[in-house]
Amino acid sequence: MIENMSETVIQVTNLIRDYDKFRAVDDITFSVSKGEIFGFLGPNGAGKTTTIKVLCTLLAPTFGSTSVAGYDCVREPDRVRSHIGIIFQDPSLDDRLTAEENLYFHSLLYHIPSAIRKERMEAVLKMVELFDRRKSLVREFSGGMKRRLEIARGLMHKPAVLFLDEPTLGLDPQTRHHIWQYLLDLREHTDLTIFLTTHYMDEAEHCDRIAIIDHGKIIAMDILEKLKNSVSGDVINLATNDDALAVQELATIFSVQAKKGKNNVIYFTAPDGESLIPDIIRRLTPRIISVSLKKPSLDDVFLTLTGRQIREEAANSEDLLRSFVRRRRSL
Repeated sequence: MIENMSETVIQVTNLIRDYDKFRAVDDITFSVSKGEIFGFLGPNGAGKTTTIKVLCTLLAPTFGSTSVAGYDCVREPDRVRSHIGIIFQDPSLDDRLTAEENLYFHSLLYHIPSAIRKERMEAVLKMVELFDRRKSLVREFSGGMKRRLEIARGLMHKPAVLFLDEPTLGLDPQTRHHIWQYLLDLREHTDLTIFLTTHYMDEAEHCDRIAIIDHGKIIAMDILEKLKNSVSGDVINLATNDDALAVQELATIFSVQAKKGKNNVIYFTAPDGESLIPDIIRRLTPRIISVSLKKPSLDDVFLTLTGRQIREEAANSEDLLRSFVRRRRSL
């Protein structure tokens, strides 16, 4: 974690965003410091994408205020756009162009002076280890190479804040690991602030702080260890031949509030799980198919707070990109 993160780069105060009669973001307040990796976690429809759209000046808030890099997102949208980079959930490169050509058009969009354009392109391509492929068509790249090029493009104009919308969605674990190596190394050597949305729990563990959002509200926000410690005791997972009866008996016999989890199991927490499990096996009426115990993880925190799993979101990044590019061209 970056030390002495005191300068606020993102400020959101009492943000509300309505769509007709539906409230997508419901009075949220938070700030992000310079050099911080800030994670936004939540299920489909939680309000993550809407919040990012407001911060990227693609949507106006219904109520509240937002600022990025010291500029008001409503009153100074051009200033905000010049200080942010965005890596979309879906591929947004032109695969009919070379890697170099994609970066060139991005430099025009952001008015990067011609005197430093070539130097900047070379620097970011070398950073993501694509300089030797700069003349290759993007259609010839693997998914991981495309993602690395998108990172390079997002950094071309040296933004103060980099927004990552599900940055490694659909990539294999090895490629995801390499991309995070680039991002963490970049953060280590610069003051770049990263605002991340993800449903991968291992990615969220790279964050300095995490905000969990559900139904438009932030229901928890803290460093990872404090969030994990909020789940008191051990996490026990049970698979039985009658989950409904098991949940009922856990409540009446053991005063335990069990919930339905994934893979047809029920889960609950207990202060001393190892001592409790033998008693549960003896006294529950349903046949126990399997039982496991573990220490709380971020996944358990999310389950405890929301009662459900994080699901992959339907991507709307192409619309987001088109809107953003149209606004940049109008500068």
